[in-house]
Amino acid sequence: MQIDKIINILTSNAPEESQEEWDNSGWQIFPNDFSKDIKKVLICLSLTKDVLNQAKKENCELIISHHPFLFPHAVPIDFNVNIPIYSAHTNLDKADFGTTNTLIKTLSYNNIKSHEDFLRYVDLEQETDLKTIIENIKVKLNLDTIRIVNNANIQKIKRIAFCAGSGTEFLQDTKNINAQILVTGDVKYHTALESNVIIIDIGHFESERPVLNTIKQMLSEIEVIIADEKNPFINY
Repeated sequence: MQIDKIINILTSNAPEESQEEWDNSGWQIFPNDFSKDIKKVLICLSLTKDVLNQAKKENCELIISHHPFLFPHAVPIDFNVNIPIYSAHTNLDKADFGTTNTLIKTLSYNNIKSHEDFLRYVDLEQETDLKTIIENIKVKLNLDTIRIVNNANIQKIKRIAFCAGSGTEFLQDTKNINAQILVTGDVKYHTALESNVIIIDIGHFESERPVLNTIKQMLSEIEVIIADEKNPFINY
């Protein structure tokens, strides 16, 4: 499949113009020929030396990443890249097939509703114990532990809000839509102290990784390899 057709599959559902002003989605490394036929693509959350080496080892001719590496405050890239790289970041977060919607579907919730660009929420068929929701998340995402903030000691849940990645800026929106929980990652200490809704911090990496399977399914006409990436945080 030609490079431009591969990217069109993504951008037809996650247009570049929908990205945030501060974002740098799009081509990070341009291809020499947009009409070149590609047989193998590597997809990843973040481009690292290890991921690049995987792409080279597997003879991948295109890399699609979620996080751009030409990004404000990003660590400078100190290695040579000779493979075209395309990134879909906040435009993918907003998309109907994107990071947050994929996370919700991975947790087997349906009837997804949107609030603003990034926040999604679901209404449960009946009030459910918080413990049951926590166990479902751990099982579906294969997590041994997750961090919970529950300052108000809420135990019965009817509506859950979600934002993959870093989403605590939507805590007030979560409260405004009467959701009892926000499922997200990257929760800071003082944010946790002040929260009057439940926060379930599943981690930035864990919340976004499921979308790679969604992208792979979208590109089913070519061979797609999901990079072997590890969460940089280790629990002991």
